[in-house]
Amino acid sequence: MTQYVYPFSEGSREQKDLLGGKGANLAEMTRLGIPVPPGFTVTTHACRSYLSEGREPPELAGQVSAALENVARELGRSFGDTENPLLVSVRSGAKFSMPGMMETVLNVGLNDATVPALARLSGSERFAYDSYRRLLQMFGRTVLGVEAQLFERVLDRAKANAGVRADVELDAAALREITEEFKRIIRAETGRDFPQDPHEQLAMSIRAVFASWNTDRARIYRNRERIPHDIGTAVNVCAMMFGNLDENSATGVAFTRDPATGEAGVYGDFLVNAQGEDVVAGIRNTRPLPELAEVLPQAYRELTEIMALLENHYRDLCDIEFTVESGRLWMLQTRVGKRTAAAAFRIAAHLLSEGVIDEAEALRRVTGEQLTQLMFPRFDLSASPAVLARGMNASPGAAVGRVVFDSASVTEAAANGEATILVRRETNPDDLEGMLAAEGVLTSRGGKTSHAAVVARGLGKTCVCGVEEFDVDEAARVVRVAGEVVLREGDLLSIDGSTGLVYRGEVPVAPSEVVSYFEGELDPAEGSKLVRAVDTLMRLADKHRRMRVRTNADTPADAARARRMGAEGIGLCRTEHMFLGQRRALVERLILAASADEREAALAALLPLQRDDFVELFTAMADAPVTVRLLDPPLHEFLPDLTELSVKAALAQGEVSEYDRLVLDAVQRMHEQNPMLGLRGVRLGLTIPGLFGMQTRAILEAEAECRRRGLTPRVEIMVPLVASIRELREIKKEIAAVAAAVREETGMELAASVGTMIELPRAALRADEIAQEAAFFSFGTNDLTQTTWGFSRDDVEAGFFFTYRERGILLLSPFETLDQYGVGELVRIAAERGRRENPQLHLGVCGEHGGDPDSIHFFNWVGLDYVSCSPFRVPVARLEAARAALTVADFVPRH
Repeated sequence: MTQYVYPFSEGSREQKDLLGGKGANLAEMTRLGIPVPPGFTVTTHACRSYLSEGREPPELAGQVSAALENVARELGRSFGDTENPLLVSVRSGAKFSMPGMMETVLNVGLNDATVPALARLSGSERFAYDSYRRLLQMFGRTVLGVEAQLFERVLDRAKANAGVRADVELDAAALREITEEFKRIIRAETGRDFPQDPHEQLAMSIRAVFASWNTDRARIYRNRERIPHDIGTAVNVCAMMFGNLDENSATGVAFTRDPATGEAGVYGDFLVNAQGEDVVAGIRNTRPLPELAEVLPQAYRELTEIMALLENHYRDLCDIEFTVESGRLWMLQTRVGKRTAAAAFRIAAHLLSEGVIDEAEALRRVTGEQLTQLMFPRFDLSASPAVLARGMNASPGAAVGRVVFDSASVTEAAANGEATILVRRETNPDDLEGMLAAEGVLTSRGGKTSHAAVVARGLGKTCVCGVEEFDVDEAARVVRVAGEVVLREGDLLSIDGSTGLVYRGEVPVAPSEVVSYFEGELDPAEGSKLVRAVDTLMRLADKHRRMRVRTNADTPADAARARRMGAEGIGLCRTEHMFLGQRRALVERLILAASADEREAALAALLPLQRDDFVELFTAMADAPVTVRLLDPPLHEFLPDLTELSVKAALAQGEVSEYDRLVLDAVQRMHEQNPMLGLRGVRLGLTIPGLFGMQTRAILEAEAECRRRGLTPRVEIMVPLVASIRELREIKKEIAAVAAAVREETGMELAASVGTMIELPRAALRADEIAQEAAFFSFGTNDLTQTTWGFSRDDVEAGFFFTYRERGILLLSPFETLDQYGVGELVRIAAERGRRENPQLHLGVCGEHGGDPDSIHFFNWVGLDYVSCSPFRVPVARLEAARAALTVADFVPRH
């Protein structure tokens, strides 16, 4: 018989696949002797069975009952007993942390018959009814699907009637009336009474947690975090310990380091006389954790000892949930905590310096995505903008946008390209989509451990929480301070998640200090702790990576910037960019040439301009390799638009100039239904005599000039859009003839090699043939994606991609992250077949995917020699290339 239920005393942190992260860590703390309430975990296997079959496994109910009996026996209580009742919490816990995305139900086991017993045992009728109303509220919302606002309105009305502001100030009589009202709401909304049978409550709560795996918000979060949809969640059933029992009780969340900065110390929030949901929901503004030493000194001492033990054991920042019941400390959860990008780098560097982790582990602890976040700008405060309000610096960054009060409006604005700040009293899990789309998040309630703060840090979003001066009226869509309206929907707002400061209007931004470091403008020894941490880890990255990192650059300025960023060559120089601006007229002359003489004259005029460009570029790169792509786009791109010309001709009523007539005739002659699959790339070189020859001469004369100056350029000539070996052979004949002529004319030995882009499925499949004529392959994954999927990039991303993502067909754009099972398979085939035919074949990638972290891991696994990306992404590629080398043994291609 399959075991679906494990007591906390049986598992360990290595069993996250089976027990989920929360269950595995509860078992680990139990194993370490840390005080954890008795309980058990229902496995992810049971959840997957429920989701696939629509019901629990037949054995589950019996195993849950047996485990529950063991918990009751250990505590000397009984589930549903009217004398000494056992109450439990039911919490989700997937393998990967998904904070706030799934369901939790507390105080399961309370009913009309057991609540008097709880009042008698605790000596507090108020506590008993507070616990009961919490169960009714959570069970009604999460299990029965009752709208949360219906319960909130009752609470708000009760507080108003009692003349109090906080739930904790309501007396027993008010809470007793609230429970009755909550039961009436449940009956009215669901057509049934709240279940009085504790076992039915537990079974329904477990099912609700299983079902919450597939809520919209959970799926959105998994898509964002790239968590598989088929692993399911575990369910943790734990004996209740009450932080809301009395004034010697409390509940809170602790971090062993500051999750925003990585600074070592005691960080977190707590509330006296509260349950855990009060802290994370942001309903009450919390107190900083060090103040617990004044309120409950013994519990505080025990907590800090356990925090040190857990950080030492996990060798990382730990996120801890705890409850104190009448002075006794209980640990409810621990996990490796989510942190900001800055904290990730500082913690990794600090633990490395202390010898807690080694170099490889330090690099595994940071990501290219986090490094990207650190390279974004920050606010420029040189003009001393007036501060509108101050809150808690929950998640760093500088965000500017228009005030919006609900997630749906944020999403709509983002679809129209508008930047927004989501402003709420407090966020809840249903706000995830809006948080993803917003530039930043501001809440008037909650602290650094509230839902808004935790989720924003995980998403890399700027967040300011607990702006107590703000009275956020979501219905009226205004923010008031002392009764006066200070912000309306649509107003511009700037929020600083690093300081917690809020500014009216748009505050200008300044470059990131991390970018200044990469640009060579900031000596790391004189920089902040963050800059020194980044420097430490980037040096390690360059030490451990196998793949080289080049850049896509067309100008000496781009090339020089990329070299400062750490680029080791140019993987793609697009020569068509050299034909823009004032030179476009020369290209028009080439296109409109009516004879061979006119065509040769146009090419002769372009030659010195191209040659000078290449001399500057090769000089900037010194002895680093430079891959120059011969002209790729269709020539019509250098001419006016057909529609514009036709309209102009129609308006002229026959009085069209000779030049305009020639241009219109040329555009009509060259018009193609699908130009991206038409006359472009190698096809241009084969059909327009002298075009590729002129470009080759410009490249080789520039190489000769640089060698004459004492430089040693490493030039690679790349032929685009090759599908057949015959195409490459024909072009190579022309390149070889030009090379021989330039050698004879200059007397210089030239070392330029010739290779091709692999950007068509046929080229990938016939790579063994093409490798006979190519010194290198560079994978053009943008076009390879288009031609493999049959997608037009612009049309897909502006059209049906959102539908595909919503329906789970495409979780990520294949133009942002490589389709490893489709396009990636063609890359793997081409690399394998090409190298089998030509073992010296050099392999790289120059599409946008060259700077994407996930794609870099795939390219490393396939065995490419280098990736090439935009200058800004070079540091990210360096870091991810190292991480890929360290984890290649565990790499599995992703769907």
